[in-house]
Amino acid sequence: MYQISNDQLTISISATGAELQGIYHRENKQEYLWSGDPAFWGKKSPVLFPIVGGLKDNSYVYEGNLYEMSRHGFAREKVFTVTEQTPHQIHFTLLADEETRKIYPFDFCFSVIYSLQDNKLTVTYQVDNTGNKTLWFSVGAHPAFAVPLVKGTEFPDHYLEFSEKETTGIWPLTREGLIKKAPEPFLENTDHLPLMKELFYRDALVFKSLRSNSIAIRSLVNNHGIKLQFDEFPYMGIWSARNADFVCIEPWCGIADTEEATGDITQKEGINALHPGGSFVRSWQVKIF
Repeated sequence: MYQISNDQLTISISATGAELQGIYHRENKQEYLWSGDPAFWGKKSPVLFPIVGGLKDNSYVYEGNLYEMSRHGFAREKVFTVTEQTPHQIHFTLLADEETRKIYPFDFCFSVIYSLQDNKLTVTYQVDNTGNKTLWFSVGAHPAFAVPLVKGTEFPDHYLEFSEKETTGIWPLTREGLIKKAPEPFLENTDHLPLMKELFYRDALVFKSLRSNSIAIRSLVNNHGIKLQFDEFPYMGIWSARNADFVCIEPWCGIADTEEATGDITQKEGINALHPGGSFVRSWQVKIF
């Protein structure tokens, strides 16, 4: 386990998956990340790469060859190398190898960088194409925040606050985790979404067209909360396991396959194309209060 800290926050990260394991507020003496209870969901904040969500038939086609890959890709199960560390920043790196090329025939350098400033954690994803052909990929976040935020309060004491008033639908998922053909109406000229565990009984709430660039988890009964900012992430998932005490706010550069997906990774919705020698960088921030 690795840690970075300042006078306000201590952040813990595992080398496996470069996965965030804790966001501890030193003054409040409070942990803001989900516990990872395997009775509900044993992860805390998996990094999604080189796909986000599921593939139709758990497979894709590239240059006429069929490859199999499980939901959210392989990075979350790989051991990353720490290539740089200071008291306030740590840099994890994953390189393509013989094992990854069997299921993902590309050369890449994928970095996850955690940086602390005051009460804010910045998480940066950097994808470098180290090969000689176009790199096709998606990348996304899956952090799970503890709700209720404070002992003695309840899940329904909390709500999500969007940075803009939203009128937008959600894209329902099939039993196989694929995006259905049409959205369902959901938000109507509002920036508030009351939290109820029933919201997530079907699956994640998937958005394609949010105007907001931040979502906060706030309490009706105290001033504690988190605010996640996600510039340049075109897709958003909000999810919890059934009856669990957490909410995931998931900014994505990519999305699950649709029911009509052809399987061709170069035609996949939300896929990113990176030319040889190119670099792709996206960051999201979580502010603790």
